[in-house]
Amino acid sequence: MLKDLGTREKVIGAKQSRRAIRSGLAGEVFLASDADPHLTAPLLELCRQTHTPVTAGCSMRQLGQAAGIQVGAAVVTLLRTPETP
Repeated sequence: MLKDLGTREKVIGAKQSRRAIRSGLAGEVFLASDADPHLTAPLLELCRQTHTPVTAGCSMRQLGQAAGIQVGAAVVTLLRTPETP
């Protein structure tokens, strides 16, 4: 699924991801396992409340590379496409 981060519409970072989740635009949220838990725990809870799928387990470096940026990323959110329920 990480390969989709390079080709699909996404937002990167906690603030933008939080907005996307709250507005119902988030299709799936990717959380880096080595990111600060103070940053990721509230997002994980928000995803649980909104029933947004979460994928964890990759490093910040892997997540940043998959998203096509030169730095690590703690959170990357794939946005829903029109055909995604």
